[in-house]
Amino acid sequence: MTLPELSPLLAELTQLRHELHRLAELSGQETDTAQHLQHYLQRYSPGQLLSGLGSGTGLVAIFEGKKLGPTLMLRADMDALPIADANQLPYSSRKQGVSHKCGHDGHMSMLAGLAPLLARHPLKRGRLLLLMQPAEETGQGARALLKDERFTSLAPDYIFGLHNLPGYPLGQVVLREGTFCPASKGLHVTLRGRTAHAAEPELGHSPANALAELLQQLPKLPPTTQPAELSLLTLTHARLGDSSFGISPGEAELLATLRANLQPDMDRLSEAVEHLLHQTASAQGLGLSLEYREVFPATTNGAEAFACMQRAATAAGLDVHLKQDPFRWSEDFGCYNQLAPSGFFGLGAGLEQPNLHNAAYDFPDALLPYGLRMYWALIGQLLGH
Repeated sequence: MTLPELSPLLAELTQLRHELHRLAELSGQETDTAQHLQHYLQRYSPGQLLSGLGSGTGLVAIFEGKKLGPTLMLRADMDALPIADANQLPYSSRKQGVSHKCGHDGHMSMLAGLAPLLARHPLKRGRLLLLMQPAEETGQGARALLKDERFTSLAPDYIFGLHNLPGYPLGQVVLREGTFCPASKGLHVTLRGRTAHAAEPELGHSPANALAELLQQLPKLPPTTQPAELSLLTLTHARLGDSSFGISPGEAELLATLRANLQPDMDRLSEAVEHLLHQTASAQGLGLSLEYREVFPATTNGAEAFACMQRAATAAGLDVHLKQDPFRWSEDFGCYNQLAPSGFFGLGAGLEQPNLHNAAYDFPDALLPYGLRMYWALIGQLLGH
């Protein structure tokens, strides 16, 4: 699929991207986004269009080939972020403090753009599933889909997805065999003692010393920060009591993010963290509660998926960068490894593009055809054209 062949479609997809940008919705709340995508996809007569999947807003458009063959699933994420839209654009987000600062509006538009292409060039064999997945940012979207029998019964043979990458040349395909991005999870810790009047702190039991000790010791637990063997703990929030001059605190709260490229390393880090927390709380006579939130598995590319993406990028005439080390951010795409062999790649969004999750970021419309070409080449590799 060449750029001249795609050019008549690009104005339509740019408009779609702008409409989705305007509709930006947080994780699990993508109702208007799902409805808009459903209306768009229905125009191109998929064999089936499944809605209400997973957490309630997931969509899958199913296109059937003329002959039996493999089932290929391609996935885009739908949710926006709790970040104000700093750009003054004709299509700025209609919701105060919510906007697409991770480019999911572009991801959806590239994937939806396959529908008109398939209407003109029907599959010769197999099945293509276009998955619009909610709640990627919280790590809950893929997990919810995998608990939905309507979704798992689709039984794909392969699953592929992408993410745009500011700081890489526009349209460059970024690949890595093995871990593409690490496992991560948020740690929420509460230490409980007993409050007292600030004039008589000895009558209470403050967790201040325990919190201070944990703030110093927790970051020392990971054995390495070498990129290829990443094991990392980042403190993100700490609170001691309430904002008051008159109360000696009786409670402390601490938040941290744990990351590791390999699950065994994540398990070891988690065990070390939990041991330190229990040891510290017990030594100081404090109550302790801990829980993990926003849990993401590592996103990994097996040898077969990696080779398929390499061939597709070559067939599409796209520049390829083989990344030496995994990225440090996480993606819930890794959950799909339990359903089928899966592959995940990056797509350069431009060297001067603001970073993801930056208030000045806006998905570059010029990237839309590159994603379409890569997806179309993957379809050709696995289903034929």
